[in-house]
Amino acid sequence: MKAFKLENEPKIESGFKTPEHYFENFSEQLMHKLPKKETKIISLFQKNKKILMMVAAVLVIALLVPVFYTSTVNVNNNEIDTATLENYLSYQSNINQYDLINDLEVDEIDNIHTNVALEDATIEDILVSNANLEHLIIE
Repeated sequence: MKAFKLENEPKIESGFKTPEHYFENFSEQLMHKLPKKETKIISLFQKNKKILMMVAAVLVIALLVPVFYTSTVNVNNNEIDTATLENYLSYQSNINQYDLINDLEVDEIDNIHTNVALEDATIEDILVSNANLEHLIIE
């Protein structure tokens, strides 16, 4: 393999050359080429100020209507949904069934009282299929 030495190879000259003192005088030449007359600037905000304000007002009203609607719907509905109340009470770890029973009135307890008629065969099936008899007896 031949040894390749960069210094010994002929170099290709670039086809482009800049005139002498081109970059030193560039800013002066550019300033002479710029137009002397200043252009008048018209702002869009001043010209269409009324239209811009009307669009902003419509946008604000459109964004606030759903907020006011949902707030008035929630104010009118003061009743608590029973499913929500049940879920709240069941997932609170500091409330047990005895605390709830102590807070009930006598007429509320009478409203809860229901008679469930169970046959002997049903009771036997439950006792046979359930392995936690001690737990049922304690409850």
